[in-house]
Order: sequence, then structure tokens, then C-alpha cells
Amino acid sequence: MGTYAVTGSASGMGYQAAERLRAAGHTVVGVDLRDAEVIADLSTAPGRATAAQGVLEAAEGGRLAGAVLAAGIGPTPGADRSGLIFQINYFGVVDLLEAWRPALAAAKNAKVVVVGSNSTTTTPAVPRRAVRALLAGDPEKAQRAVRLFGRAAPALAYAASKLAVSRWVRRHAVTPDWAGAGIRLNALAPGAIMTPLLENQLATPGQAKAVRAFPVPVGGFGDAGQLADWMLFMLSDAADFLCGSVIFVDGGTDAYFRADSWPKQPPVSGMPRYLWRLATFARRR
Repeated sequence: MGTYAVTGSASGMGYQAAERLRAAGHTVVGVDLRDAEVIADLSTAPGRATAAQGVLEAAEGGRLAGAVLAAGIGPTPGADRSGLIFQINYFGVVDLLEAWRPALAAAKNAKVVVVGSNSTTTTPAVPRRAVRALLAGDPEKAQRAVRLFGRAAPALAYAASKLAVSRWVRRHAVTPDWAGAGIRLNALAPGAIMTPLLENQLATPGQAKAVRAFPVPVGGFGDAGQLADWMLFMLSDAADFLCGSVIFVDGGTDAYFRADSWPKQPPVSGMPRYLWRLATFARRR
């Protein structure tokens, strides 16, 4: 049995994951604004520092067997919403994982699940400069990139935050600091899952109609408990060979929009980079 950190543990997918981990006999250190072992506001740098330190202090022997990063907010309207989305959905993942990495490495075979979103591949016109700015650690520049879109800014900020965090996962998962340290880092990309976040969207005029009309080939909305079951699989020994993956659990929405665009072979124009990456990995051994 091990110690697991779960952000967003008071509701939705985070709550379901925490309950399943506890039922399996593990110790869970929940992080949320309420009803959690560590009370912290992930929308601020001091709040993230509190969350990181609180979990590390609770980790037995300085080891974390794994983590679920499920805290996040959705694209509801509001003048300051885009900034909050970037702070919680991106930095609320990256800052914590960077702080917890030594404790995860100390466990020797830790697993991490980051909750992304299928908005990464189903939201058009997401500004690339917003994604680049987040990956460069510049939330102010990211905000400027989406501000021009007016009322659509929160939706684009949400997709940009999930694109950035998914790319961060894929970039870092395969490095010596993560894969080489025995940490398996992966992301789960849910679609429309019945959580407080979705309930809030369904209760927001102007969003409910769009949410209900969005293509979901299997119909309806996903269940948070079923997503938590996926998380537990990704935290288990069965996921030892899973590294840097983004797994879509969205009722078929991603496949509906891009059935022929993924998987995609490396383009001929990308061969120099492909060969460089191949040679670089060989030198690491």
C-alpha cells in the first residue's frame, strides 16, 4: 500500500479516484479548497506552494506512490476566467509535479495521471502562442493571446491550458528525470463527464445548448466513477509500460472529428529531427 496525492479530491473525478484508492487500502492526501487533507487554492503561486508542501509532509517516508492531478475549472464566462483557467489547469499541475518529483522518484515505480481533455483536439482556432506561452511559464502572455477573442476567450483558454499540460506531460514523461527515475507520467483526456464542472456549464445560458449538441457518438455523458476506474488502471502495475500517453475516454468524439488524422506517420520533412532524436536517445544509453 502506498501514499497517493489527489488534487480536486472533494468532487467529481478526483473524489471518485480518491475513494477508490482508499477502498483499495492506500493512503490518500487530497488537495482541494474544502473537504481535503490539504486545503489550498491552486489559482495562486502561494496556494500551490502550500499544496505541494502539505502533500510532501504527509507522504510517509518521503515517498509518493503516485498522483492524480484532477483539479481544474471550466470555460464559464467571466472577465478574469481565462487567467484562473491558466493558473489552475496548467500551473496547478506543473508546479505540483515538479515539487513532488523527488518523492515520486523515491517510490521507484510511481505512476502519475494528469487529467487533460478532448478539447485539445475538438476545439478549433486555439492560439498557438497561448500554448507556447504557458509552456514557457508566461501566463500573462497567454492571457493576451486569448483576450482578443472576447466572449470566446474562456473556451479557448480552457483548450489551450489542456493542450499545454498534455504537451508538458508528453515532453517530460520520456526524459531521464521522469521515465529514467521510474515515474510513469500519462494523461487522461475525458470528454463530457457528469461532474460539477459540466453541471455548471449545463446551468449556464448559452453553454447548455452547445454542450448538449456536441457530437458524442455513444450518446449521453460520461460517468466520473468510470473515469476513476481508468485512473486506477493507469496507477497500477498494468501501466508499467505506459509512458507519455494521452488516453481519450470521450464517447467517440475525438474519433468522430479526426478519424483519419491520427495515428499519423512522421512526415518526410520531419526526417532530420526524427534522426536527431534517434541519435540523441542512443547516446543516452
